[in-house]
Amino acid sequence: MKIAGTTLALLFSLSVVFGQQSKLPEHTTTEKFKVFNRTVSTEKDAGAAVVKVNEANGPGIVWMSGEQFTEGIIDVDIKGRNLFQQSFVGIAFHGVNDTTYEAVYFRPFNFNSNDPVRKLHAVQYISNPQFDWPKLRADFPNQYEKPVSPAPDPDEWFHARLQVKGGMISVFVNGSTSPALTVKQLVESRGKLIGYWAGSGSAGSWKNFKITSLK
Repeated sequence: MKIAGTTLALLFSLSVVFGQQSKLPEHTTTEKFKVFNRTVSTEKDAGAAVVKVNEANGPGIVWMSGEQFTEGIIDVDIKGRNLFQQSFVGIAFHGVNDTTYEAVYFRPFNFNSNDPVRKLHAVQYISNPQFDWPKLRADFPNQYEKPVSPAPDPDEWFHARLQVKGGMISVFVNGSTSPALTVKQLVESRGKLIGYWAGSGSAGSWKNFKITSLK
């Protein structure tokens, strides 16, 4: 292989992979993404560009370079896996850095669970670092996590719409007019970063991302 013919995309892939192996800083910058604690790849699905991340210990975020978000509507298709405690996938927003942000994420393995308690934990809001899910579940049970009804297929794509306005966050799934989750923003970080989020041990896929302003 001739180095002179190597593309930027290949250089990016190599830098991320070798960065993890050699314990270099886990934050890698490209033209499109700033990737934290994951490797990222893209492919096509029915003409749509799909962003995919691998599983790894700890949360990972694919920040979108040049994209800022404060209020509005976020539309995105998400695909996780029906693997118990191995599929946490969603969107991080109001990010200040890799550890200070808000996120809404889903646990697909709980969508159709026969355990009524697990089924209550299908969609989750967090505000890191102060309010991660263990603190919210302990101090505010069933307030910042809810079931999704009707439940999506945990192995297939589902559509998520996040409406963020006036300190309130509402989450709609698969075109439902009733929110699966509505919460008040816990911390006003004033961050503007937005990206794809995967929890510890989780891989994930996203496509058809769009931001719409609210008047």
